[in-house]
Amino acid sequence: MAEQEKNDLENEMIENQDSMDVNSEEIENEDEVVEIEDDSEEEIEEEGIDPEVEAEIRKLKREEISLENFDWNRYSNKFDNYSSDERTQMVSMYDKTLSTIVENEVIEGSVISLNKREVVINIGYKSEGVVSLNEFRYNLNLQPGDKVEVYVESQEDKKGQLLLSHKKARAMRSWDRINKSLEQDEVITGYIKCRTKGGMIVDVFGIEAFLPGSQIDVKPIRDYDVFVGKSMEFKVVKINHEFKNVVVSHKALIEAELEQQKKEIIAKLEKGQVLEGTVKNITSYGVFIDLGGVDGLIHITDLSWGRVNHPEEIVQLDQKLNVVILDFDDAKKRIALGLKQLTPHPWDSLDANLKIGDKVKGKVVVIADYGAFVEIATGVEGLIHVSEMSWSQHLRSAQEFLKVGDAVEAVILTLDRDERKMSLGIKQLKSDPWEKIEAKYAVNTKHTAKVRNFTNFGVFVEIEEGVDGLIHISDLSWTKKIKHPAEFTQIGDEIEVTVLEIDKENRRLSLGHKQLEENPWDVFETIFTVDSVHEGTVVEIFDKGAIVALPYGVEGFVTPKHLVKEDGTPVKIEDKMQFKVIEFSKSAKRIILSHSRVFEDVKKAEETAVKKAASDEAKKANKKVKSSLEKTTLGDITELAALKEEMEEREKNALKK
Repeated sequence: MAEQEKNDLENEMIENQDSMDVNSEEIENEDEVVEIEDDSEEEIEEEGIDPEVEAEIRKLKREEISLENFDWNRYSNKFDNYSSDERTQMVSMYDKTLSTIVENEVIEGSVISLNKREVVINIGYKSEGVVSLNEFRYNLNLQPGDKVEVYVESQEDKKGQLLLSHKKARAMRSWDRINKSLEQDEVITGYIKCRTKGGMIVDVFGIEAFLPGSQIDVKPIRDYDVFVGKSMEFKVVKINHEFKNVVVSHKALIEAELEQQKKEIIAKLEKGQVLEGTVKNITSYGVFIDLGGVDGLIHITDLSWGRVNHPEEIVQLDQKLNVVILDFDDAKKRIALGLKQLTPHPWDSLDANLKIGDKVKGKVVVIADYGAFVEIATGVEGLIHVSEMSWSQHLRSAQEFLKVGDAVEAVILTLDRDERKMSLGIKQLKSDPWEKIEAKYAVNTKHTAKVRNFTNFGVFVEIEEGVDGLIHISDLSWTKKIKHPAEFTQIGDEIEVTVLEIDKENRRLSLGHKQLEENPWDVFETIFTVDSVHEGTVVEIFDKGAIVALPYGVEGFVTPKHLVKEDGTPVKIEDKMQFKVIEFSKSAKRIILSHSRVFEDVKKAEETAVKKAASDEAKKANKKVKSSLEKTTLGDITELAALKEEMEEREKNALKK
């Protein structure tokens, strides 16, 4: 009984020691003396302990015990069943079961247990560490017994707890593992955290890596959100050390396996073979079909015998359908598939009685600048060239005549069943205006035409649709010198014409505009005679001369030497002056003028008149001298000499004027 009480007391003292150790951290002065209250003595008496033991306990409790100087070994040895050597040996054995750990290092531990919030990890220390389960969210398959790496933050916190971090351990080892995974082409596990532009963010060893949408699977992904929160296996495909970027791929794991499957499938393929496939992807140019590990393409032109604007008109995603193999390339692993080839060609069922000249009805399915394609039956189309849309020779765009969806009636112009081609025409539904051209547009008849186009040599006009003609530049005006038709009229204007000539074989009309009036040059010949003077206005000046507008709408030409003014000043446009006709040609419709001749001829006339007057006066004087020669005296001779000098002086003055 005494032995049992002794053991109980020893245990109680050990507990008190532990309690004192913990509380000692909270005591500011470690030398503070702990006094045991007197009421504890009453408790000892009530327990009925042995008197000797009781006396020892009371002695200890009454003493002022210093925590720093208290000899626990001396105290415990009074109740210890082991000798000092035995205790030393046991402590040594216990220490061997513990691991030596160093703070701020990464070590490996074993998962002891886990719950919804925490994971308990044993690292071989005297106590286990607790890590938040959030640090293991990338590993949804974590189980007790798994080996994990942890970072030792502290051997013991204020509560005596071992502090560990799995997240920090992963961060310290992550880049080494990432580089090693890339170098050795290892498969790693990552946790998909969230979606981002163009792909997903994956937690790999604590590092956020980028998973492109194209690298998730070999099949196109339509819903990225289904992968969020999942753990998957990946391969590191790219590392940018400068920007600390990592790119991973899940697709790379399955491509090798698929590549082998492709080889096996392609090895069994044959042209014309019919296989079942699933619509994997739809593009604007065709449809990709999954043939069970290998993809093939149905081009948009091989979906239907009819016109297809977009493949979605024919197929849908994930639709199962039969396709025929048209061609395949072993080297490039490309397979060309067809869908329309599983049905008969519509041309084979085309009405056998259909022939050239027959009228057919259809719908415009395609418009191009050069023409329109009309579908007269599913998969059977004919081309209406733009030249067959109107009898007019002015080729325009087909969009001016038709638009997609229009229902049209046309005449079959050519039909080739072997080549499966057909040409159609709609202008043939109307009569050809050139069949009765001589009756409707006889020579010398007058008509109103519309200006369509210009050339340097004339104007092309259209009298009615399909009936065009040319007005030569020389047939535009009787009087004006026209260098370009744009000086006379404009495109789109209406102009009066008369038919000069008909070329039915080449479908051409020669037209004239000036012929609507009488030839004014017959009258001009009587008005603008040579040496006649008329007032004119300078309308144009150039190097070789000037153009002068004369009365009655006719124009004349003046060379530079005949354009000199009397005072020597230069001639300007809009100057009105007198001009003399020095040449007139009715056949060439040309009038040559001169301004300088006007004042030069006047001057010459005046000079001639003066000379004539002086000559007449001299003749009279000579006659007078001869008549009085017989009566001449010395005085007469002197008078005669003076008269002669006077006459010579007058003649000189007249010449000066």
